[in-house]
Amino acid sequence: MSADSEPSKIESSEQIVEDSPVENKRRWRPTRRGFLIGLGVTGGLLALGIGVGATAGVPYARLQIAGMLDGAEGQPARFPKDPWAWFEVLPDSRIRLYLTKVEMGQGVHTSIAQSAADELDIAWEDLDVAMATTARDLGDSITSGSSSVSGTFLPVREAAATLMQMLRVEAAAQLGVAPTALVVDGRGFAVAGSPTQRRDFAEIVSAKSGDWEVPEAAPALKDPSAFRYIGQPMPRRDFAAKLTGQAVYGYDARLEGMKYGAVARPPTANGKLKSAAPGAAAEMPGVNKVVIADGFAGVVADTRMQAQAAAAQLQTEWDPGHPWQQAELEAMVTVGNGTAVTIQSEGNVPNALRSATPLTAEYRTPFAVHAHLEAQAALADVQPDHIRLWCSTQAQNSVQGAVAKTLGVDEKLVEVIPTYVGGGFGRKVGDEVAIEAARLSQAAGVPVHVGWTRTEDMRYGYFRPPTHHQLAASLDAEGKLAAIEHRQASGDVAFAFLPNFMASVMGADFGAYRGALIRYAVPNKQTIAYRTELPIRTGWWRGLGLLANVFAVESFMDEAAHAAGADPLEFRLRHLEDAVRGQARLKAVLNAAAEKGGWNTPLPEGRGRGIACCLDVDTAVAMVAEVSVDRADGKIRVHHVAAAMDPGLVVNPDGARAQVEGNIMWGVGSALIEELTFKDGQVEAGNFDRYPLLTMKEAPDVDVVLLEAGDGRPRGVGEPPIGPVAAAIANAIFAATGARLRQLPMNPDRVKAALA
Repeated sequence: MSADSEPSKIESSEQIVEDSPVENKRRWRPTRRGFLIGLGVTGGLLALGIGVGATAGVPYARLQIAGMLDGAEGQPARFPKDPWAWFEVLPDSRIRLYLTKVEMGQGVHTSIAQSAADELDIAWEDLDVAMATTARDLGDSITSGSSSVSGTFLPVREAAATLMQMLRVEAAAQLGVAPTALVVDGRGFAVAGSPTQRRDFAEIVSAKSGDWEVPEAAPALKDPSAFRYIGQPMPRRDFAAKLTGQAVYGYDARLEGMKYGAVARPPTANGKLKSAAPGAAAEMPGVNKVVIADGFAGVVADTRMQAQAAAAQLQTEWDPGHPWQQAELEAMVTVGNGTAVTIQSEGNVPNALRSATPLTAEYRTPFAVHAHLEAQAALADVQPDHIRLWCSTQAQNSVQGAVAKTLGVDEKLVEVIPTYVGGGFGRKVGDEVAIEAARLSQAAGVPVHVGWTRTEDMRYGYFRPPTHHQLAASLDAEGKLAAIEHRQASGDVAFAFLPNFMASVMGADFGAYRGALIRYAVPNKQTIAYRTELPIRTGWWRGLGLLANVFAVESFMDEAAHAAGADPLEFRLRHLEDAVRGQARLKAVLNAAAEKGGWNTPLPEGRGRGIACCLDVDTAVAMVAEVSVDRADGKIRVHHVAAAMDPGLVVNPDGARAQVEGNIMWGVGSALIEELTFKDGQVEAGNFDRYPLLTMKEAPDVDVVLLEAGDGRPRGVGEPPIGPVAAAIANAIFAATGARLRQLPMNPDRVKAALA
């Protein structure tokens, strides 16, 4: 079946729009403590949302920076006029939770719903979850940084408790009893001991006269001992829709009368359009419109294949730019090049390194592409008074602003309707496909769907940048680290999405150095980041710089352990102090992973075990990998990975384990297989034949242990587990063979070279 003959999804797509039409936009008014209330919109009877001041918010830039380092929570700095999350009482007395966080397979809608349902004290099936559109001002909404559950945990619970308190007070007044006499009974309140005296939630709201008042004092939240849902392996909210085919992804979005669009692409990654003409494309079957303007050339046609075929026949002239070669690009990212910023400094590292012959090592990681299952896709319907965009995106507001700017219209006219996302990994923060669909729809006067091909997705996005690392250390007489230094070079990660002035203000790219800090108790330690501005677009990738930096630091810790004649686990433990919270948690996960991975148990001949750990977004993770190496062909087999993670409170254990398991699979692939290369200015790979991924037969057995230290609040889960994977594998290879691999991917050619 062709892409153009897929089953219609119009009912699902239209429902999303009907749930939040711009013309019926709720008029919210702020009330005390930063909550917002509204009436009679989207079919709901009462809505209560979280706005300014609902929790102690932190500026968005700081939120992101801190989140990359040690974890943070709070709401965006560009406070919305409308709520960034809200509850509605529906006519059937169910309660709906609207979220700005998109569901892209990570299970956040389920975990956030668990937090809400506990404070609402209603049945699991009586809580509905929906993704919010930009029909309301959502502030700086973005789903990233492993912050969805941790950042909403307290605000959503507080809003839920406040809503129930308001409903309880009103129900008590209507029934003529004290609020304390009421208990939650199904979809309403009943008088304790008298179930006939009750009011459903919808009845309470319908009978209400006058304004709603938010309580002066914040309602008490549930004690953890009373949790019904938090901490339980609840079933995913999105499973039914996905299993039945009702889930709408960006590639699935359909509208009656829609057409398909395709765009001319340059022969190189950085090519610019010099001129274009319709050529033969205008007369090809099914072509409705050829659009050429402002460095853009595209086609609108009846089917996707017709559009793509016509786009290939446009007469185009390109400025290809410099024909960048792989070696040129890698050489740019070298310690010593670019701008250097010290991001960690304790003691006197230069003196300590001079006092003894230092141990040194260098590590490299390559370009990588996101390789998500669903390619970029968007459906645009551009009308004079309202622009609707169904988009597979992690950043609704970014898309809204970019499309408005491109079309020259007010942002308020642009409504971005997020769909399910078929894999994001940082790539779905981009706005290119939404802009293309909007430009073509505006020109053609009909809804237009643009879905990139796999080749387009691999070649014309942004990539994980290559990195280079130099590490040096000295040991004292007791075999402990006296000093350690990490010099790290990378292309841009976070800076690719920030205003230019942020680079001069901040100096170092916090995304690029994520995971680069030395987390061990060493009297003299220093980390220096070198920024390289590459001519190839780079940006967010799973965990940002985490995998690359942890690969270097944790491989080097193994080298230091070997130099000290120490067991790698014991060596790490001797550099972690119980009095330091993060270090104590690292000790716990190291010991748990070692136990689960059989660290001190015998191994079959030819196998080795390696260990690695990291602390990221205030989540501690450790892994033990068991591998074997075929010395003849250089192939590495990862047999087993034991992982231990302490993310604080675990809201959904099944979801947390799934995140760890998924990260391990992606990490193994990145460690052994994935490498994006350039030739003559273009990405060489155009599909998975040139960019293979880990297959099921290559997947290791995985065991996951979840620990829950901390203050009873969740921390990030989505990205931290990718950090230790490559390092644990590299360390296991050394244990099995005595060969140290310091460059990713650890493919057969590099293995054989190391063994020679």
